[in-house]
Parts: sequence; structure tokens; C-alpha cells
Amino acid sequence: MKDGYTIRRAAERDIPGIMALLVQVDMVHHRIRPDLFNGPATKYTEEELKAIIADEKTPVFVCVDSHGQVLGHSFCVFQQHAGHNILTDVKTLYIDDLCVDERQRGKGVGKALYDHVLAFAKENNCYNVTLNVWAGNDSALKFYQRQGLTMQKYGMEVILQRN
Repeated sequence: MKDGYTIRRAAERDIPGIMALLVQVDMVHHRIRPDLFNGPATKYTEEELKAIIADEKTPVFVCVDSHGQVLGHSFCVFQQHAGHNILTDVKTLYIDDLCVDERQRGKGVGKALYDHVLAFAKENNCYNVTLNVWAGNDSALKFYQRQGLTMQKYGMEVILQRN
């Protein structure tokens, strides 16, 4: 236990805490892009979370306090393009979601989660760790830049229909 919390693989008992954080994630995105994200909502159902947590290809980590309260989570996905025509066969750990409870931000939980994911990726012989940040989520972008991440690619759009 470091600084009053532990980082470990998620278990079914963590699902209520993870669900609460998924609503926070959705609301961040909803505030930025209400045209794309319903709010408040969750990305997964509890049943889907059970399957994700049980799948070795989609490791989920939680940061919990001494009472088992979920302070943050990180959803990861192993990616590899074996036999692809143009992409090399490197093993990537993609961070699909990293969230720290809004009441815990600025206390080192996000950095500890990210560092744990980085160590896990190294232990699993990954070439790199990747993630996406939505335009407008400036605090997340700055956080990841402080961790040493750099731009890999840009996602662009043109909106054809206004509501």
C-alpha cells in the first residue's frame, strides 16, 4: 500500500465503484461533446464489466483505499497486428480509459495508476502504450503530456448535420 492506496487488478466487488467512475467519465465527454455523448450514462453494463474484468486481453486496474473504495481505474486492451500488410507486428497496450474520482484528483492517484500500467506493459513485453484524448479535455491532455506521452496521430471530423 502506497500513500494509503493500493493498485491491483479489478475484481467483481469493484464494479459499483467502477460504474460510478464511468458516469464521471461520460459527463466529462458529455460536457465537451453533448452531440455525441449522452449524460449521465455508463460505457458498459455491469454484466459487460464482469466479462471485461475476467478477460486477460482486457486488463482492468483499480486504485483502492484501505477500505476498498475505488479511487480510480484504468481499462486496458492488448493490441497486435500480426500478419498485417502495412503495420508491423508490435504488441501495444492501449489505455481505453483512465479515470480518477473527481474528489481524488491532484493527489497522485492518476500518476500511480499510469505508472502501474506502464510497468505492466513492460512486464508483458509491449512495444508501446497508447491512448486517445478527446479535443477539449485539456486537463487530461496536460496530465498525459506531463507523463511523457507525445502525439501519435490526429483524429479529425467535419459535422454535416447540426441539431
